[in-house]
Amino acid sequence: MSKITINIDGKEIETQEGEYILNAARANNIFIPAICYLTRCSPTLACRLCLVEADGKQVYACNAKSKEGMSVVTSTENIAKERRAIMEVYDVNHPLECGVCDQSGECELQNYTLEMGVDAQHYAIKDVNRKDKDWGHIHYNPGLCIVCERCVTACKDMIGDNALKTVARGADAIEAEFKDTMPKDAYAMWNKLNKSLIGLTSGEEMLDCTSCGECAAVCPVGALVDTHFTYTSNAWELKQIPATCGHCSAGCQISYDVKHTSIDNTDEKIYRVMNEWNYVSLCGAGRYGFDYQNKVASKDETAFAKALEAFKKADTIKFTSTITNEEAYLLQSLKEKFGYKLVNNEAKAFQTFLNHYSEISGKKLYGYDLEATHNANFVISVGAALKSDNPNARYALNNSMTVNKGAGLYFHPLKDPVIEGLGKSIMTMYHAPLQEEVVLYLILDLFADKTKLPKEVAEYLASFHTTKTVTVEETIKEEITEIVKVMKKNEETGEEEEVEEEKKKMVPKKITKEVEVDDNRLLAILGADEKFMEELEKNLAKKDSFVLMAGADLYTHPNAKNLARLLALIEKYSAFELVMIPNLTNTLGVSLICELDDAMGLHTVGYNTKGDFTLSALGDGDLDMPAINQQEGTLTSINKRVNPTNAAIGYNGYELNDITNALGLIAQNVIDYTKMLPTQKGFQSQEFDSLPNHYENDGTECRGYLLENVAVTTSGDESVSKFSDEKLEGTLIYMANPVRQFTPFTYKCSNLDEVSGIYMSEEFLAKSDFNEGDIVKVKSASGELVASIVSDNKISGDIIVLPTFDAKLNSEALFSSYRFATASIEKV
Repeated sequence: MSKITINIDGKEIETQEGEYILNAARANNIFIPAICYLTRCSPTLACRLCLVEADGKQVYACNAKSKEGMSVVTSTENIAKERRAIMEVYDVNHPLECGVCDQSGECELQNYTLEMGVDAQHYAIKDVNRKDKDWGHIHYNPGLCIVCERCVTACKDMIGDNALKTVARGADAIEAEFKDTMPKDAYAMWNKLNKSLIGLTSGEEMLDCTSCGECAAVCPVGALVDTHFTYTSNAWELKQIPATCGHCSAGCQISYDVKHTSIDNTDEKIYRVMNEWNYVSLCGAGRYGFDYQNKVASKDETAFAKALEAFKKADTIKFTSTITNEEAYLLQSLKEKFGYKLVNNEAKAFQTFLNHYSEISGKKLYGYDLEATHNANFVISVGAALKSDNPNARYALNNSMTVNKGAGLYFHPLKDPVIEGLGKSIMTMYHAPLQEEVVLYLILDLFADKTKLPKEVAEYLASFHTTKTVTVEETIKEEITEIVKVMKKNEETGEEEEVEEEKKKMVPKKITKEVEVDDNRLLAILGADEKFMEELEKNLAKKDSFVLMAGADLYTHPNAKNLARLLALIEKYSAFELVMIPNLTNTLGVSLICELDDAMGLHTVGYNTKGDFTLSALGDGDLDMPAINQQEGTLTSINKRVNPTNAAIGYNGYELNDITNALGLIAQNVIDYTKMLPTQKGFQSQEFDSLPNHYENDGTECRGYLLENVAVTTSGDESVSKFSDEKLEGTLIYMANPVRQFTPFTYKCSNLDEVSGIYMSEEFLAKSDFNEGDIVKVKSASGELVASIVSDNKISGDIIVLPTFDAKLNSEALFSSYRFATASIEKV
């Protein structure tokens, strides 16, 4: 889209051609009231408050598009009259319970009622009984609901769950006299409001969704509230701590809302998590998984002395990626000073994968991010269980399809009803495990410029193409002549008489013919049916912005090196931009900062994982450490952004910085190391306190800084290996987590109720001898475990999912490295 200039209230502003007037105004700090509209969603015209005058004509700013030279007036006498009447209607029968309402103090109905000067009420109607609804993690008070539909829109356009809809209110019709005595838009809005409430798409009594809570976050009033927060605090009592979510690699901007625990206990407590919902959406773990702090009464000097002895004895530090960049820097500094091996298997796999990718790409990091993925209109996902690996990647895919009228292609062995439910424009291909190489070759084949590919690669792709003759049925129109009788006037007698006449007409006729078509064996290997290419071509129509998201299944694949090089070729020789999804919270940061080793030595110190001596923020080690919500520091997100996070809860114990100080690396605070993060790896030498953490009105993300994508010298070798015909078959197990669980830290949280066990689909259980709750033994070539069966309606098919959020389950023991394996399952 091209840049244009429009005039709003006498101010010349620059915007994109076709941008909604409301977004253009907001981006330039011009106020236009609106309750129903969300920046990243499609307009609903539910509230009509955004009425403006554009080139002399009244339009709604949320769905009227900017045009070059357009003149917009945001308020006239008639518009002010309409807006005031609309706010009066919203206030009709609205309960006067502001003193106890959970939204009071941050309620948009309160704000706009005052903004529009509503000091009297001219409208009245008999109310209907509207009982509160307990929908599980969300509480709905329909008495407070103004049916702005923001919850419905967010669920559909941002999240993709489509769990909410408007339902009939059951109210009496508005008296006819109001139609003639009140402003037109106010009457239309009231008529709609009086007919509707919010209900569940499923028709059930409880929400059946991925439990993100975004509907409550966007609610402008107190109608939708997180159940755990109901009547626990007044909004104005809470102190907001800007932070970064510590659960997955999305690195979402959040604020911890905290205050004292009680009158008797002055210790601060997190009451809820909020987000800038116009610009970033949270998953359920980010919103509800906030109470994972490590409560420590005081410093344990005896345990600290033992920790120092353990470090003096150890030759290895084993750790996870749920740490800050600064902690990773400390571990790397200890390696450089004392020669420790640093072992972090998942970060090592990602680090190695990036290095193989760099050999062809010529850059350290992939080129794209999720923020840009929202704006693309064709997105492919390979090797990621999107809804649980990185929910914001799923939101980006969904937002691309709903708002940008895009399409998607999802490759994965595990069948996913959540992804399938995103809409008609999502295509899913469920291939066998180990066939990820074939998938990338297919993408290269379908989308790469073959004239620029290395000759050997182009020839290899060509070898999968043959022509075959098929018989097709076709409808043609055939001209035929028939004799018809018509009445005509006899020129001699002047009388009408019946005569015969020839008449030609086109008649549809079905014929069969033989045609030669391309036979792509890559599609056949993946099990695609004959309609795949036809559907793909339809979905590709008018698409001009392409993104490929690659996930963690690829990093530990037996042929990971080849996969990394194939991704680089796709990025280099096709229109696809590439995003890689790091496994855990700070996998990307750790892989850039630390020189990681493959094998452990004889004596190990474990950090948030078991070692001969264990430092743990989970409270289960030999020396306690602070959790991420108790620390200042930075985290590196999937968007290659180094984001700051702040401590929401106090911590009374020792930190890693105390240990490194005792070992000779001296700093007063761990954030003193923020400016020392390695610039040669793309970090910047910036003080922690200088890092911003907010969004501008135009959606610009002002959070930390972006990593520099450092150039890497390539070898000039762009060769790739032929794919293997090997694929896993039999009873398949997959190492992945359910929705809202990521690590043992989320497992600690009181509001995340997913249980530990072996996850099976309802479909699999229905045709097996197993039942939910059965105790079974799962045995693979690598190990075995015993646990109970959990039924999960967010997966389908025959693949069994073994989660990693419960460390006691030790699912990793059943896998060599790749996330899939074969196993036997039997009742105990």
